[in-house]
Amino acid sequence: MKPAFELRPGGVRLHIRATPNAGLDRIDGFETRDDGAAVLRVRVSAVPDKGKANAALIALLARTLGVPKSAITLVAGETARFKTLEIAGDPATLADALAHLG
Repeated sequence: MKPAFELRPGGVRLHIRATPNAGLDRIDGFETRDDGAAVLRVRVSAVPDKGKANAALIALLARTLGVPKSAITLVAGETARFKTLEIAGDPATLADALAHLG
């Protein structure tokens, strides 16, 4: 199984399955996709219009991980449910915080 996040120099790369237009903003934890890859499942109440859901996703993760929103960059999947994010910071600290989300 491929992990949902990878340690990188200066941060982590995180794989997400986003559900926009949900009833509330919530992190559901890690799940394994049919292809064996792991993702962090996140729901946001924002609609997928003009980047609103992506902004809500980044804000939720920033609050949860204790990093500024500017530390999180969407690197793939801008209009898709499956997204890849880069989170800048100490890789070990971020990995520990992410591990507690599962």
